[in-house]
Amino acid sequence: MKVKRMKVAVGMSGGVDSSTAAALLQENGHEVIGVTIVTHEGGLAETAALEAAEQLRIPLHVLDFRTVFKQEVIDSFAESYYRGETPNPCVLCNRKIKFGELLKQSRRLGADYLATGHYVRKMVDETSGRWLIQTGLDAKKDQSYVLYSLSQEQIAHALFPLGDYTKEQVRDLARNRKLTAADSSESQEICFIPDNNYAEYIRTAMGKDSEPGDFTDFSGRIIGRHRGLIHYTVGQRKGLGVTFGKPMFVASIDPVGNRVILGEGNDLYTDVLWATDLNWIALERLSGPLKVQAKIRYKANPAAAVLYPENNLVRVQFETPQRAVTPGQSVVFYDGPTVLGGGVIVSDKCGIRQDLLKAE
Repeated sequence: MKVKRMKVAVGMSGGVDSSTAAALLQENGHEVIGVTIVTHEGGLAETAALEAAEQLRIPLHVLDFRTVFKQEVIDSFAESYYRGETPNPCVLCNRKIKFGELLKQSRRLGADYLATGHYVRKMVDETSGRWLIQTGLDAKKDQSYVLYSLSQEQIAHALFPLGDYTKEQVRDLARNRKLTAADSSESQEICFIPDNNYAEYIRTAMGKDSEPGDFTDFSGRIIGRHRGLIHYTVGQRKGLGVTFGKPMFVASIDPVGNRVILGEGNDLYTDVLWATDLNWIALERLSGPLKVQAKIRYKANPAAAVLYPENNLVRVQFETPQRAVTPGQSVVFYDGPTVLGGGVIVSDKCGIRQDLLKAE
């Protein structure tokens, strides 16, 4: 069957995923252009993207997004840590930057779609007419978790050419096409923090540290001093700076009292969480209890749960307790391979963080 020719902008990093995605679209007869973004000082050098574009013989547009990336991603990331949260900047970047500003720029360049190298699949629900995102064929590389916050309009203008391939198949496709990116290394998790020293990066970016305070147990008894909230996340064991004669973990962070609450391993488990900033993909809204599989972080296994709408929140009741529920992370809901939607966690072992709730 002849495929309608479209103009497609491919988000190019110069790596194997985006390069192969562009090559596949070319071979399907589409007009392909490359778009690459500069997001931060010392960040993505366009050299690799230019090399890939030249090899594929497609034009490349280099877009300076440093200002908007700082406003929408970096500042939000840092401020979240000061509030005692552990954010996932990739979720925000996909919604605001890649499928926000980059999609807008791609459309201005005349592209019908923006394609990326995400390992997810896109389809339409024939009954509801809603666009759906489903997990990629490669379970180890599936990236549906970080795309749960996309709108119907964003999904409608997105293409994911790699969703039906495994990573090794993609590398083989690239090798067969003699793409120089075929054996390129995997990209790091947070692109703007190359050494993974979050606290130092936040101090430098925001020009301030967080104040030292108390380690306490669940009863409020002071058991030590912490260095500042930005140094800690729920579930953390190493780097506490204090020894207790037994393994102790961060169980909760209290920014109002500037406390870090510690507990033992079993103290990290809870069978309930609350989430806000909800976005629904497969349904218009949650109108009543709904059985789902829920992931509380990117690398977590999906767990059986029931969703309950509560004003502007959703309560997630798990069949089995989950370890280290962390405010700031996203919880994403699935029905089999289909992403139903998700939201931002505003509770931990100690319950709802009232300081994180937004007025209705």
